[in-house]
Amino acid sequence: MRFLRRLLKIIGIIIGVLILFLVVFCIYVYNVSDYDPPSVEGERDITSEQRKHVEGSLYTLEDSSWIKRNDYGLYEMYVSGAEPFEFGTKNGKLARELIVSQEVAFTDEIKRMIPSDGYLKFLKYIIGFMNKDLPDHVTDEYKKEIYGISLAASDSFDWIGDKYDRILNYHAAHDIGHALQNMMLVGCTSFGAWSDKTEDGSMLLGRNFDFWVGDKFAENKIVAFYDPGKGYKFAFVTWGGFTGVVSGMNEQGLTVTINAAKSKIPFGAATPVSMVAREVLQYASNINDAIAIAKSREMFVSESFLVGSAKDRKAVIIEKTPDELAVYDPSSDHILCTNHYQSKEFEEQKLNKEQKERSASVYRYQRLQELTERNYPLTPLKVADILRDRGGLHDANIGNGNEKAVNQLIAHHSVIFQPDSLRMWVSTNNWQLGAYVCYDLGKIFSMKGLLKDTVIYEENKNIPADDFVFSREYRDFIRFRKNKMAFLHGKPVDTVEIVRSNPEYYDAYRIAGDYCFKHNWYGEAEAYYRQALTLEIATVDEREAIEEKITLCKKKLKR
Repeated sequence: MRFLRRLLKIIGIIIGVLILFLVVFCIYVYNVSDYDPPSVEGERDITSEQRKHVEGSLYTLEDSSWIKRNDYGLYEMYVSGAEPFEFGTKNGKLARELIVSQEVAFTDEIKRMIPSDGYLKFLKYIIGFMNKDLPDHVTDEYKKEIYGISLAASDSFDWIGDKYDRILNYHAAHDIGHALQNMMLVGCTSFGAWSDKTEDGSMLLGRNFDFWVGDKFAENKIVAFYDPGKGYKFAFVTWGGFTGVVSGMNEQGLTVTINAAKSKIPFGAATPVSMVAREVLQYASNINDAIAIAKSREMFVSESFLVGSAKDRKAVIIEKTPDELAVYDPSSDHILCTNHYQSKEFEEQKLNKEQKERSASVYRYQRLQELTERNYPLTPLKVADILRDRGGLHDANIGNGNEKAVNQLIAHHSVIFQPDSLRMWVSTNNWQLGAYVCYDLGKIFSMKGLLKDTVIYEENKNIPADDFVFSREYRDFIRFRKNKMAFLHGKPVDTVEIVRSNPEYYDAYRIAGDYCFKHNWYGEAEAYYRQALTLEIATVDEREAIEEKITLCKKKLKR
């Protein structure tokens, strides 16, 4: 008995210590999840200014800053300001409704993915712990700007954190999205050509930003034109509350786009990829400048930066991991980029080899090679055709929405750059199927405000919508997506319709199989899974998952 009492006492002490440790850890995590906003001067004077409705969709501030919505549904916003906090505050004032609606769309999708309130709170503190040092890796300039933007955020999301905490953390969402479990919510494609590979010898670059966090997240896109107090003027495609860069060009004819690479799960904060791209766009005039900036910043995920330069008359890919940096220069007149590294330094890296062997990246790269080779010399229209291509290798029908296609029909946006003439074409909904709207950055940056709600894009240079949107196949795909979204939200779906509406897409059969399995229809589920295996499956992981489900169906049927 004495031994038992002593054992219980020891166990009690251990449990007590563990509970104490857990409580202390939770308190610590709670505290480090909150950031102190940067100190700014003249906050009251700056925040007192109100935007003015001029006419139509046009709103302006007292200086040359304005926002409007064009007839294609794109928001166009011009922001100028000498100081970062002033700059951010103006952004927030102009786009306040878009900032709120974007956060609603983002959080609604997160709640769909993680319906448990308890787990959401737990995840909040885990991400807060991972990002506890995030402010240390963001420059004072950008922290002040983000603080200014955050003043326009809603009070309805305090369960996530304070306004400044939330907006700052959202700038790391891209990194977390493809690093945690390597979710690869950002399987993008980009390419460029110049000299003999384009019709007039000018540089052309195209990119699809395939970042999907629900359809609502992509509804309100902003084409932002920034005239900051320091650095170069630049334009980029963004959304409410986001001042990082994923696709943009500056007044020096330097372009930046980002493509995710396979990463280890991060256990600490570093500079968000989008903020590195933003710094490059604002402060680099050539490739060497861009490389120097990228070298100076620590990142916690692996990423490729495709940088095009009118001054250098070429494009390169800056490949960066949390530990190293390499530059891939094809020494040619064209360049291609998907989601694996190409430099000699990283080609044999373990994670990169896994990415090439198991993901859709290499297949998509090979398809991109096919498309560019058959379309040289390129024009903006040909670049758009490539970005819209839905086929597989040798023009195989691999179903609409396949990750192996250049056009996966999930793009947040698609962009074409012509750095020599400072022109950029931005896609309109849906995905990259709508018209590409052309902007002349030289003309826009020479404007001194906007006095009326007028057209600022180059109407005669717009690229028309893809004919696919008028086809029966497109209508079938929309039906497929409605069923897919219903399945994701736990609603009834018509399995016959879902496969009939996209018959060459393996995932239609996978979804039908999952629905049947959920309802204990194991024979039907197995049949759908087996049909999926006969089609072009995007990744090795997905193929293995389907094979495991077939094995599970067999076990269920034997019982």
